[in-house]
Amino acid sequence: MALSDTVRAVLEYKGIGVCTVRPETPVYEALEMMSERDIGAVLVMDAGDLWGVFSERDYARKVALHGKSSKNTPVSEAIGTPAVVAHLEQTVDDCMAMMTQHRIRHLPVVDCGKLAGVLSIGDLVKEVIADREETIKQLESYIHH
Repeated sequence: MALSDTVRAVLEYKGIGVCTVRPETPVYEALEMMSERDIGAVLVMDAGDLWGVFSERDYARKVALHGKSSKNTPVSEAIGTPAVVAHLEQTVDDCMAMMTQHRIRHLPVVDCGKLAGVLSIGDLVKEVIADREETIKQLESYIHH
């Protein structure tokens, strides 16, 4: 895979499993779900509409530091809206630039207005590493032949 590969290719490789919660879900329940699945964020959705992304960072900055109760605070009060999204034909480079510009670590992917998946910064870093390894193998092969 190359950095110019599209989001579609990355999602086909990684799979499209997405964890979602509703806006009224208590923060505590979202955190439990994230802990059980060993993930850093969940998408907040209502009736197929993406409201935003709730992350561990949101919990720390918008709930814990404000002394709010995680059992009584809905995730809708802790997300940044609107969500920054990617589209299937964007490249890995495009996504990394968006994540850097917006200082986010999770990027929902939409296709024709519908959720198609989610990318994490870790997913993109894996692609960058795989691309570099492939380039090294090609250069070594060229040198030895």
